[in-house]
Order: sequence, then structure tokens, then C-alpha cells
Amino acid sequence: MPALAAFMLKPRKVEDAAMRHPAAPRAFGLSRRRFLTISAAAAMAGPAAAAASARWSGHAMGAPVSLQLAGVPEPEARRIWRAVDRELARLERIFSLYQPDSQLARLNQAGLLAAPAPELREVLGLCDTLYRATGGAFDPTVQPLWRLRAETAAAGRQPSADELRRARDLLGWADVLDDGDAIRLARPGMALTLNGIAQGYVTDRIAGLLAGQGLQGILIDMGEIAARGTRADGQDWQAGIATPEGRIVARVVLRDRALATSAPLGTVLDARGATGHILDPRQPERAPPRALVAVSAGRAAVADGLSTAGCLLSEPELMQAMIAFSDAKLETAV
Repeated sequence: MPALAAFMLKPRKVEDAAMRHPAAPRAFGLSRRRFLTISAAAAMAGPAAAAASARWSGHAMGAPVSLQLAGVPEPEARRIWRAVDRELARLERIFSLYQPDSQLARLNQAGLLAAPAPELREVLGLCDTLYRATGGAFDPTVQPLWRLRAETAAAGRQPSADELRRARDLLGWADVLDDGDAIRLARPGMALTLNGIAQGYVTDRIAGLLAGQGLQGILIDMGEIAARGTRADGQDWQAGIATPEGRIVARVVLRDRALATSAPLGTVLDARGATGHILDPRQPERAPPRALVAVSAGRAAVADGLSTAGCLLSEPELMQAMIAFSDAKLETAV
């Protein structure tokens, strides 16, 4: 039987994976999550492989993390952990809204980012496809509106009409410009958030990294789930789709596929729990019509973006948007 590797931040008893959305966003990578789990089957097998095991504790993406590998020799396990740790830290230095020296934070602060990382350009290209496919429901320039909602909610009040107008005036995906050598925000005060897609992108990158390390039968759960191959017993991976309260409303099987779930009230911005973290850039005063949307696709980044935008779309609109992504599938919409 192939050996197993497990990488987790907080153990929980679910199926192979279950989506949850705790409140209180703290940092990129954990903005909607409180755990990170990676399982993988090593390519090696036999008694010697089964006897090998290793365990470490550390930090990744701003939170404690433990790594447990079974069936992988300790020197190899350490090498794999170091590779995962380095990649997570590198990607956070690109996409984090909370690290002041990240590429995204510097773009938002200065309105200009010279020599952007290829990964940032790749994500922004996917954002453009999602923006067009969703009729503007997926729009990373919503960050000024999100910030206003969060700040006024923290102060215990609603934003004024003038505040909302000023925030809306800073929105506009057409004003995110790629000048070849730099990315530029056309108007002062504009800012981007990639929290609706970067988590899925990171999930895809870690899945690719582990496959490149010779692991197979990979399952990664960072809120967005990426599954490659099968479990050690040859069965497909299983994922439970859960409400913010933890109630599983659907189950899916995954093989070489990703799953993402979004719930507007999974993270709330006010003490009453009435203002969710997914805001409509087209109609900022409107509450999202969907309580929960789950989408599967070949890439976690695609599933992440579609599930986020799906909370703002009717089911026919979401189905229309998914035409741009031939392997996308709506799993649940409530």
C-alpha cells in the first residue's frame, strides 16, 4: 500500500476534506480558514517505506502548522517540508494584503508595481477572464469598498451615502493597466484584493510542487481543495461542502479536480453578523442573493473565483459564466 503524508494546521474529524468559513479574517491564506491540510501518497512502497515516519511543528501562512509524514524517510520528509514552506512564504510575499512589503500591498500603496512576478500577472490574467465571464461580479478593484465596509462596521455604524459614492468611484477593472514592465492603477486610491482567487492559486501551486517531489494521490485543503489521483486504497477523494456553521449540505468525489466553496456570511464585517465579506461591486448596497456556492473545476483558482462571484449571481447567470471554463461544474448553490 502506498505511504501517506499529512500536513495540517488544525486537526478535525470530517471526510477527506470539508469546507468551513470561520469569522474574523486575520491574514492572507487564513482569511476564511483556520486550518491547512495536505495529504499525499509517496511513490515508494514496501515494509521499509511503511516503517519510515517523521513529524514537525512550525508556522506557515501566519499560523501554527504541524507536519506528519508516514512512509517517507526523515531526510526526504524534511526536504519536502522545506520546499512547501519556502513556496508558501514566497507566494505570500506576492499576494498578501497584510504584509506591507508584498507585491500586492506595494501596488495598492503606490499605484504602480514595476517588474511584477509572473505569478501575479498570471492571476490578474485569470481575473480578467472571470471579470468578463461574470459581467463584472468578480472585480478585484472592490477593495476600497470592502475596506470602507470593514472600517465602518468596526466603528459600529453604516457608511454614509457620500462615503459609498467615493468608494464606488475607485472601482473599475478597466483601470488596472499592464504597461509591459509594470502594473498600474489608473486612479489614486484604487486598490486590489485577490482574496477571492489567490487562495485557490496557491492551492494549485502546492499541488504541483508535491507532484514534482514525486508524491502522488495528493489532496490539499486550504479552504479550496485540490485532489490529484486517488487515496492510498485506490478510492477517489471525498469532500464535504459545509455551511459556515459546519453543517454538511453536500458531498462530492474528486479525482484530478478542485473544489471551492464561498459563503458571504462565512466571514462577517459587523458585530451583528449581517454584513458578509463578499460585496457586489456593481450594486454595493445589495446583499448577496446566495448564502453558499460550491464549484468544482480542473484548477482550484478557477473554482475559487467562480464560487466567489457565484454568490452574487443568479443560477442562470452563473451557469452562463461557467461557459468560459469548460471543465467547471456547479456543485451546490443555496
